[in-house]
Parts: sequence; C-alpha cells; structure tokens
Amino acid sequence: MTHPMIEMSDVHKTFGSNAVLRGIDLTIARGTSMVIIGGSGTGKSVMLKSVLGLIPQDSGRIAVDGKSVGSGTGSAERDAFLARFGMLFQGGALFDSLPVWQNVAFRLLRGSLARPRDEARDIAIEKLRRVGLKPDVADRLPAELSGGMQKRVGLARAIAAEPEIIFFDEPTTGLDPIMAGVINDLIREIVVEMGATAMTITHDMTSVRAIADNVAMLHGGKIRWTGPVAEMDHSGDPYVEQFISGSAEGPIEAVR
Repeated sequence: MTHPMIEMSDVHKTFGSNAVLRGIDLTIARGTSMVIIGGSGTGKSVMLKSVLGLIPQDSGRIAVDGKSVGSGTGSAERDAFLARFGMLFQGGALFDSLPVWQNVAFRLLRGSLARPRDEARDIAIEKLRRVGLKPDVADRLPAELSGGMQKRVGLARAIAAEPEIIFFDEPTTGLDPIMAGVINDLIREIVVEMGATAMTITHDMTSVRAIADNVAMLHGGKIRWTGPVAEMDHSGDPYVEQFISGSAEGPIEAVR
C-alpha cells in the first residue's frame, strides 16, 4: 500500500485562548508540490512546524509516509525522521560566522548524516553550482552576498542532503520580481529533478503558479479549499477568489 507522503487529519492546535488550527485535513501525495496560501497569522507556519514535530498538535493525527509524527521516542529515531526533510527558511537563516560552504553542508558535518569534511565541501560546491552560484562563493561569508544570492545558498542547503521532503517558507520574501522568478524556477526544477515532495507556504500568487501542483487555502484554522493549481482561478470558493484578487470585499476580513 502506498501512503500519502504527508497526511493531516482533524488536527487542532491552540495557544492559550487562540485556536490556530481548528480541524486541519490535508493530504500531500508523494512526489507532488503542495502550496498553502492564506493571510498572515492564519496558521501556515504552525502547520509546517506541526508536520516536523516541532509543535505537538493538541488532537488529530499527522502522518509522514504512513507513520504518525512523534511516534518515535528515541533520539536516533528523531534524527532519522528529520533527515528526511530539507527546509528553505523565510529569512534565509544562514549562520553569519560560517563560510557559505559550511552553511550549505551544515547537516553533512554533524549527526547521523555526517560525511568527511572534504566530501561535505565537494557536495556543498556541487549544490551551489546547481542553484547557479560559482565555486568561489563557497569561502565567502553570508554578509558578503546579496539577498538573492543568500536565498540561493539557503536553497542549496535545503537540498544538500538529498531530502525526500522539502519545505519552503515564503521563498521569495524580500526579493525583487526578477530574482523571485529565478528562485521560483529553481525550486520547481529542483523538486521535479529530485522527485521530492514539497510543501510551500506563501502569499505570493506568482510563486503559487510557478511552484504548485496543488493548492490549499487556509483561513480561520481550516482548509477552505484544495485542488489542482489549474483549477484555482475557477474554484468557486469565495476565500480563494478574494485572496487571488486581493479584494477588500469578501469573507476574509482585512486586519486594520
């Protein structure tokens, strides 16, 4: 039996009096790219962190490849679970004091994925090439790079350990439209090449159209609509229609 790569069933999460996830149901098939859309503060990041097991849900089930998240209790099991994931963080999240190649090879220099230092460096340089950066970037510090280059380094790090699942958190935030397009194209190419399962959270509709196989609209702690990206413009869902159009009129209230 082939399981969905990621499955969330009636997942709830509350922080104090703030109910962030209110019964999330979502399935992401193996090797597909799912993009979660929704406004700021709607729980997109909480969903992502819940799948990683960083935030335990209050109720409901989250499974990765058929196995419930959090079911493994040992550190070795936890390491093996996290080794299946790669992550491109919203702000890049590069280590300022480490040269670029050590940022890219961070997971390859420690823990269960550790490789010899020379091998890790070679892999880092190859991944930098894959995202369009020359080898001479490897020994520079992140502060010496432009925002677009830093984002590429973050992408190289996300794929360095050949993960099965890659998460992208607002991958084009802070980039100009041209560089955002470059990053979107790279993400799509790399996900297809690797056969990885991708989960992206964004409010950038250009990214959605470039990256997604399927789209899910999150609002008020629930998935309001999900379907193929080709059906998004004709979803018939008022939440999706308002979000795409950017209209002030509709079920999504603008926060003032």
